[in-house]
Amino acid sequence: MENADVLMSIPPSGKLVLRVIRERKIARLQELRQETMLPQRTLLYAIKILRELGLIETQVCMNDARRRFYCVKLK
Repeated sequence: MENADVLMSIPPSGKLVLRVIRERKIARLQELRQETMLPQRTLLYAIKILRELGLIETQVCMNDARRRFYCVKLK
C-alpha cells in the first residue's frame, strides 16, 4: 500500500492521534486523551488502527509495566 492509500484508510480520529504523537514524539494514553479530547473508546480504536497499519508502536514503561507509551514507528 502506498502512503496516500494508507492515509486515506485512516479514520479522522486516527489522523488526529497520529499528528499528536508526531508532534510530541512519545505520548502516554492520558496525554493523548487530554490533547485530542477524544472519548476513551474512540482513542483506543484509533491506536489499534495505527498499530495495525504499522505507523506507531507501543513501548512499555520500565518503572511501571502497566503504563504504555506510544511513538511513531521508525522505518
